[in-house]
Amino acid sequence: MRRLRSDLPRVEVQHADALRYPLRHPVLVGNVPFHLTTPILRRILATNGWDHAFLLTQWEVARKRAGVGGRTMMTAQTAPWFSFTLHDRVPSWAFAPRPSVDGGVLHIRRRDRSLIPMKDRSPYSRFVRSAFTGRGGSFDRILQNAMGVDRACARRVLADAGVAARGLPRDLTAEQWAALWRGLKR
Repeated sequence: MRRLRSDLPRVEVQHADALRYPLRHPVLVGNVPFHLTTPILRRILATNGWDHAFLLTQWEVARKRAGVGGRTMMTAQTAPWFSFTLHDRVPSWAFAPRPSVDGGVLHIRRRDRSLIPMKDRSPYSRFVRSAFTGRGGSFDRILQNAMGVDRACARRVLADAGVAARGLPRDLTAEQWAALWRGLKR
């Protein structure tokens, strides 16, 4: 910490518990303990008062959150309000002590304009959970089962959002999720 403070004199460096420390700075930077990544991400994404977060996490977590190879439920649940970008890989040998996996730098940015009103956050989150955990094998059937709509409605909403009926929830962009939400709310 002393070295960081001397190398970065204009930066406030804190050694604190990320699950308790007030997150009220416009930019958050942290080396996230790999075993606490999910609870820390949940807390950050549920907290106002910051605009950018640069987090060093496990490589696979950073890739998943940034949507490389498919998006996760957590990313889809928060993407209308945040964007996620994978910046770089940090090899395990760069850490002391050395972990068994590489790290990745994840940038989370609060969107200037949200894709869905904040008042819809809880029901939207439940909708995404239903889509990710629903039965059906294809998105049109998942929507039918999870949302209680008929197949014609499910296909129409999917087509309007630019989503293939045979697609899967992990393949959707933030804009497509928002379009599905608006279509189903109608």
